[in-house]
Amino acid sequence: MALIPAMTITIVCFYGFIIWTFVISLTRSRLLPVYKFTGFDQYVRLFANERWWTAMQNIAIHGFLFIGGCIVFGYLLAILIDRGIKAEGMFRTVFMLPLSMSFIVTGVIWQWVMNPGLGLQDAVRELGWTTFEFNWIVRQDRAIYTLAIAGIWQQVGLCMALFLAGLRNVDPNIWKASRVDGIPVWRVYLHVITPMMRTVFFTVFILMSAIVMKAYDLVVALTGGGPGFSSDLPAKFVVDHILNRQELGLGAAGAFVLLCTVIAVISPYIHFELRKARDGGGH
Repeated sequence: MALIPAMTITIVCFYGFIIWTFVISLTRSRLLPVYKFTGFDQYVRLFANERWWTAMQNIAIHGFLFIGGCIVFGYLLAILIDRGIKAEGMFRTVFMLPLSMSFIVTGVIWQWVMNPGLGLQDAVRELGWTTFEFNWIVRQDRAIYTLAIAGIWQQVGLCMALFLAGLRNVDPNIWKASRVDGIPVWRVYLHVITPMMRTVFFTVFILMSAIVMKAYDLVVALTGGGPGFSSDLPAKFVVDHILNRQELGLGAAGAFVLLCTVIAVISPYIHFELRKARDGGGH
């Protein structure tokens, strides 16, 4: 009985609106919902839209760099802290501090840092290195990478905390046995500890994937999707068409295709991890 209100809200607000979004994507709705069905015309328009394919290509690049960067740097930072460095509390606070900021604030900070006329490039040139260039934010072929840099900077602290919690749960006898056998520390982490951290890696992957798929505010604050649409992402495409271009039907089609893409990409990994955990539990 206690779960009924939460279940009702979930069913109505989540699954109900997924169905409603799909229904709207089959109509010619523009500013407001109009239930005049046109079949899959909006999907035909969507797949013929060059900006949509640019956004999908960008989310693949951004997702690979952002998720991979958060996992690699978060795990390395967790290992360094796990080795018992001095001032551990201070370092944990410093690495977690960016997480207290919203993506809007993060985007504004990194927009200033990457501004060729005000930020890092200008500061380095003032020191005498006049040929130094860091103008990725204004280059169509590099702007998408700035989103990954800013996103990793903000989220790496969370990944570090999750990995550190997993490392602190490792049986101390493993380290005692490795010291007795003379196994190098890096090999213990690589061949023993890392496989034991599979569940933590799985959790981090899911959390970071969710951030990638709904990335909107960071794009707006940092690059605005530009130059042109070179750093556009699907979430911004959907919001722009629904709110700014009065293309509710096309935006709904984009949102539903994005949902299907997420399910298609993540489901095999989730199935693999859950089956592995179930088989391991059975043994």
